[in-house]
Amino acid sequence: MKTIVISLITGLACLAGAAPEKRTVDNVVYHVLRARPEVVRIVWKDAQEKQLRTFPEVARHLRENGTPPTTLMNGGIFEPGGIPSGLLVQDGKEWRPLNRKEGAGNFYLKPNGVFLIGPKGAAVVRTEEYPPQGIVVRHAVQSGPLLLRHGKVHPAFRPQSTSRLHRNGVGVTTKGEVVFAMTDFHSPKFPNLHEFAMLFRALGCEDALFLDGDLSQMRSGKDLEKNSNSFGSMIAVVASE
Repeated sequence: MKTIVISLITGLACLAGAAPEKRTVDNVVYHVLRARPEVVRIVWKDAQEKQLRTFPEVARHLRENGTPPTTLMNGGIFEPGGIPSGLLVQDGKEWRPLNRKEGAGNFYLKPNGVFLIGPKGAAVVRTEEYPPQGIVVRHAVQSGPLLLRHGKVHPAFRPQSTSRLHRNGVGVTTKGEVVFAMTDFHSPKFPNLHEFAMLFRALGCEDALFLDGDLSQMRSGKDLEKNSNSFGSMIAVVASE
């Protein structure tokens, strides 16, 4: 396992917003992408306040605004009708407030958290730590549970867990890079949450957030125009200026 993880990190070192790379770790197939914070966007609505729920809709919206996407991935957990379950900030506007409620399911498995982009880069923080002092948040999405915080795995995760499912998430490395990871639909094996958290730690992330499960998709290039599942928020990596 250790040798595989080291080779994974080396193979990804040159990535900075290119198409996701497919990698296998402990018989789990992942799609992994690194990106600079300045090319990451979170999208939920257009200028007319219409929800954008599919990859083609989001891709078209971003192109019309001069920021064509290279890769799209669904964002955090959402409610019926595509309403984000928690905080959603897009282009500096808070569309949905922070959700501090108690409840059942992954979103409410505390600590949960927020992935955000500010003027000085990206971060993943605990819900209780939001909003960060002195930072103007440009983009943010809340989800749960946290996978990692300060390098520590969520206390509820167990290495022996038999809950192995399709998953996607986002992390931030010690160098400030944003890392996206999603299991392949056809992977011979899926990770439990502890293994998924350990993947992000092996990729150099100190902090990482679970985004969603069964419906998750990540697409690049011409595949952005293909029909997709309907989601709440989307996370986009856009072309560099």
